[in-house]
Amino acid sequence: MTHPDWTILALFLVGTVFVGIYLGRLVKNASDMFAAGGQSPWWLSGLSAFMTMFSANTFVVWGGVAYQHGLVAVVINLSYGIAAIAAGYTVAGKWNQMGIRTPAEYVEKRFGRGALHFYTWFMMAFRLIGSGGALYAIATLSLAVIGGGDSAGSVAIDPSTLRWAIFIFAVIVIIYTMIGGLWAVLVTDTLQFIILNLAVIFVIPLSLAAVGGLDSFISQVPAGFFSPTSARFSWFFLAGWVAIHYFMIGAEWAFVQRYLCVPSPKDARKSTYLFGGLYLFSPFLWLLPPMLWRVRQPIPEGADAATVTRLAETAYIVSCKAVLPSGMLGLMLAAMFSATASMISSQLNVFSGVLTENIYRPLVRHPTEQRMLFMGRVFTAVLGMVIMGVAMATPVLGGAAKLIIGVTELMVTPLLAPTLFALFFRRIGTAAIWWTVGICFPLGLLGRFQSSLAETWIANTTFTGVVLPLLIVAIMAIIARREAQGWASIATLSKSTDGTEASPEASVLPARVVGASLLFCAVVLLGLIPVNTESRSHLAIHGLALALMGVVILALVRPKRTLSAPSHDS
Repeated sequence: MTHPDWTILALFLVGTVFVGIYLGRLVKNASDMFAAGGQSPWWLSGLSAFMTMFSANTFVVWGGVAYQHGLVAVVINLSYGIAAIAAGYTVAGKWNQMGIRTPAEYVEKRFGRGALHFYTWFMMAFRLIGSGGALYAIATLSLAVIGGGDSAGSVAIDPSTLRWAIFIFAVIVIIYTMIGGLWAVLVTDTLQFIILNLAVIFVIPLSLAAVGGLDSFISQVPAGFFSPTSARFSWFFLAGWVAIHYFMIGAEWAFVQRYLCVPSPKDARKSTYLFGGLYLFSPFLWLLPPMLWRVRQPIPEGADAATVTRLAETAYIVSCKAVLPSGMLGLMLAAMFSATASMISSQLNVFSGVLTENIYRPLVRHPTEQRMLFMGRVFTAVLGMVIMGVAMATPVLGGAAKLIIGVTELMVTPLLAPTLFALFFRRIGTAAIWWTVGICFPLGLLGRFQSSLAETWIANTTFTGVVLPLLIVAIMAIIARREAQGWASIATLSKSTDGTEASPEASVLPARVVGASLLFCAVVLLGLIPVNTESRSHLAIHGLALALMGVVILALVRPKRTLSAPSHDS
């Protein structure tokens, strides 16, 4: 890392905190804290949802699949786009139409307090452990790169230094999420989207030039590198992957929150279409660098599994280090931190909202909005410290955290399918949750722990994680003889908010923040030109393009001057 790299990384981290503090001016009550007052522009919600799918593992895991297997990694990630568009068409507007503050409010009204507590504590434990693992991954990767290596395994990292890195990264995310609430999450996600794509788009032409151009790349890849499937990732797997992520994007609380924070059902659908549309082409961009690296650094013949894994997991960052000019490696690290911060801040905000609105509020008599806002920030800080603790304990936990995450991932559809279908089918009740989870969870555990069942249907995650839970929910809906108890409250809620109240207008402040940030990024890139002898034209082109985008955005959201009416005095 050069001095410009350090400067870029430091500016990004400080700027992220500043944006969160600045946006704190919009947070006046709990609704602002957890739903942005229903005033988020649809494009802001869509870009935030897009970034919520990212973490440091995106670069390590999917970058590794792209390096090792080629185009199939892109096809797998295109599945997110298909799932998002399907969720936008079917459920995004429905969530917004109900007028609820949090997704947990829907669970309580539809299924009761027991289901609320089950979903809250089960999903929160799962997501906090996952967020802690992601925080550990980005801290380890950052220190390895700073120390001159390319992965956690290539540089000896001092444990105390690692803890400090985790602490610093965690505190940054906690501060801007705690002060700025969902507004800070949405806007910083959008800024992180810009940084991520800026870094990736900068890498692509340099990497293509390094392999001799597109034709040279295509001629040098191994056989089957451009196949959309592989032995491990079949069409059946891809179909199941689309289904799993349809339920995740359609019903997981972090995504539902994006549908609730926009002014209208139409905006909720548009935000999800944007999210899905971006995923239908962007994987071709941000998975291209590790695919190009396969040509520059082929897998040696006869390489053992450990060597292949190391080459795959480090392909992304090594491919970037090989071509980036001074200062841009810091930007790439900022992009990787951005991806992880987006995922962590989303989970912090959504679960602190549930704890505040659905757990704390019923326990207190007539709490003031200021009290609710204070408790929301307290819960955000507490959950952030839990994530920090999980990250610091990850080396001690070893494979335990991965095992917990792996087992729980089998539960995405069993957990979310009943709540999603209960939006539309009146006879689906609480029993559907207990039967679906009660059957699928033991079978998922059995498939994980019994190696002798590895080739049977029980171990097939597509069956136990998708097909079986859908069959159970369908059977429960068919055999139920009467309307579920919670259906009436949801139907009434939908009617009471259907066209009887004017939708709030979307705020223009986020667009102004984004426009100003683009101008700042442009200045930074142009400022790197004097400290580099190569890639100056790329820096100039990207810098000027960002400046133009920033100016256009600020011009579009500039307050319009109103002309006074002409006098009609006689």
